[in-house]
Amino acid sequence: MSSNEKAVAEKLLQSNAIKLNPTQPFTWASGWKSPIYCDNRRVLSFPFIRDFVKSEMCNVIFQQFPDADLLAGVATAGIPWGAMAADQLKLPYIYVRPKPKEHGLGNQIEGYFEAGQKVVVIEDLISTGKSSLQVVDVIKAAGMEVMGMVSIFTYGFSVATQNFEKAGVPYVSLTNYGALIELAVEKGIVSPDQQEILMEWRKEPSTWTGMKS
Repeated sequence: MSSNEKAVAEKLLQSNAIKLNPTQPFTWASGWKSPIYCDNRRVLSFPFIRDFVKSEMCNVIFQQFPDADLLAGVATAGIPWGAMAADQLKLPYIYVRPKPKEHGLGNQIEGYFEAGQKVVVIEDLISTGKSSLQVVDVIKAAGMEVMGMVSIFTYGFSVATQNFEKAGVPYVSLTNYGALIELAVEKGIVSPDQQEILMEWRKEPSTWTGMKS
């Protein structure tokens, strides 16, 4: 893992944005059992950690997508990160709703944009990538070009890699599940014996049921 991935993972642990419990797994909305729960919204409540993550995100956008014309946040969790990054980078900003509003103008994309603009999508978390790529489709349908996506954390599922490759959308995450588990072992949060089992979860998350205490 890179030093940056480790540093961001440490900040997520410090703010308790990530919880690990391999013996009493969490249940996702999909029904999957998971040894990890990630809630990056918690980071927003810790100013110094928030500032660090924002700066790391801006560095990635500046280095990987220097030609970006504007940033687009994914509702809801990606909205504040996209707004903060756009402010620091002095770029225009829009955000995308899961579906069009049912009143008013019926907008699904909020903010001003023009066809042909190059967009970087800002997401807080990538699991399978399905919902994130639906936002990409909305942006493309509005006539803009999606250069890529930047997220805070990814589980590193192979299905996500396949989905992004199929869509032709490069993505970068500030940190990832592998880096987090490696750091958790270093800190004694999980044992080396648990590490192998935790990494197995990522290979078959839909059938994983937890590990014995």
